[in-house]
Amino acid sequence: MTHDHDVELKPTARQIEAALNPPPGRTGGDLVIETLRGLGATTVFGLPGQHALGLFDALRRSSLTYVGLRIENNAGFAADAYGRITGEVAPLLLSTGPGALMSLAALQEAAAGSSPVLAISSQIPSAGLGGGRHGYLHELRDQQASARDLVKSVHTARTASQIPSAVAAAWQSALTAPHGPVWVEIPQDVLLAETVLPVVTAVDATPDDLLPRPELTALAAHLLAGAQRPAIIAGGGVVRSDAAGKLRALAERVNAPVVTTYGGKGAFPWAHPLSLQSWIEDRHTTDFLEDADVLLVVGSGLGELSSNYHTFAPRGRIIQIEADARKLESNHPAIGIHADARIALSALLETVEARPDDKAPERVRALLDQVGARIAAQGRTLEQSLLTAVRRALPDAAPSFWDMTILSYWAWAAFDARRPNTMHSAQGSGGLGYAFPAALGAAVADPTRPVLAVSGDGGAMYSIAELATAQQYGLPVTWLIVDDGGYGILREYMTDAFGEASATELARPDFVALAESFGVPAIRTTPDALGEDLAKALNEPGPSVVVLPTLLKMFAPTHL
Repeated sequence: MTHDHDVELKPTARQIEAALNPPPGRTGGDLVIETLRGLGATTVFGLPGQHALGLFDALRRSSLTYVGLRIENNAGFAADAYGRITGEVAPLLLSTGPGALMSLAALQEAAAGSSPVLAISSQIPSAGLGGGRHGYLHELRDQQASARDLVKSVHTARTASQIPSAVAAAWQSALTAPHGPVWVEIPQDVLLAETVLPVVTAVDATPDDLLPRPELTALAAHLLAGAQRPAIIAGGGVVRSDAAGKLRALAERVNAPVVTTYGGKGAFPWAHPLSLQSWIEDRHTTDFLEDADVLLVVGSGLGELSSNYHTFAPRGRIIQIEADARKLESNHPAIGIHADARIALSALLETVEARPDDKAPERVRALLDQVGARIAAQGRTLEQSLLTAVRRALPDAAPSFWDMTILSYWAWAAFDARRPNTMHSAQGSGGLGYAFPAALGAAVADPTRPVLAVSGDGGAMYSIAELATAQQYGLPVTWLIVDDGGYGILREYMTDAFGEASATELARPDFVALAESFGVPAIRTTPDALGEDLAKALNEPGPSVVVLPTLLKMFAPTHL
């Protein structure tokens, strides 16, 4: 008995000849690079180190594009953004010990943001593995244990023949919904040793679709069609699965107002009559969602920010579509549908009946008026004018990356992303230094359009070294640095909590002069000139820096 795949696996005469006569001088490092090419990779990020030199020597002989950053954590952020923008696996090449450990904060953000980063780290020589203290450079007792809590899966290759399978399994894991970072580890001697194994050709690591159970989507469709006051919370899973069009079609069919989480920015049109926008840290929005008799949550775990700091107490039925099984019903009881957002929304659209409701847009307008009045009463006109200036300067299709700084906190709630998958921030794990290196990764993914990075002066200092990277590769990234003399948001938090702040004030450089010393054009601007200066910088080729000295304030919270 024969099967179709029996025919596909039969090697051709050319393949047999190539297998019997592999080119000389290849190593384990070549097997890694060949496997990446066979899987479809075109670009890798990373930083060389002594134990990883076999990888980088093989990279020199390949057609892969290498983008080297100055710090491993920043290389991880760049790979994260590349994965988010392209939806493809982003290989990240790391060395042993300090190099591997330096990437962990970036991998935490990749995990929180469901970004498919494939970290490939070297290890000490095989003779030193096993937990004994042999005194090798960079030696750790159990290096992969440091990454295990962050990544989806860990894969090791102790021999050359294990390399293609380990890399392919990791690749498949990274692309299986929910996307996420994975870890591969290979000892130095395995990477350096010559191999007579055949050249790795095409490798199939296609992930299986994560399908919803049909009885659950049938129940969800029935509940939505029969609801009196349905509402939808759209999270980052909608963006990651490219499901914005499906979401809009479903919302319009059942006339359900939609609020997007901060990770779901752009998942629903900002000015749509059913759009509640992104004011999820607002009591009026929380009340509106609590009043829904059927609440559809798509691609969100209803975590701290998405639940107005866990003050959200829904009274109706919740339907939760989520690819990460750990998030299903982790915060609220629900009809949990473990599935990719796009596939589940498609299934709902096939069965849900239309639900007429001409009052839904009126309820949306009333809520947005309430939110607008609350914000207007706080007199935060400077912050809103700056967001307006940024929005006008930034082309609709241009991606933006936001660090953990006050202007970003405003942008999460008040910035119109206009298109899906164009606004990204580090709010998943909340680490500093994300914006600029991530923007570099996005520019590598698509150098035909400008990219914006937004940082405070404190966060900017985490990434200053990457000005050299931006200049070396000529990447079209404009970096807006809002300089308020310290960790502005922490200053506010401490002042509100304790009456005064400590450890938040920072000496900082002349950012304009510093950027120019890297050969990067820079300008110091004002709130009134920001729009014009930013638009000009974004329109110029290559990297640029715009520095805005100003002191911003947050809008008042409603969860306290």
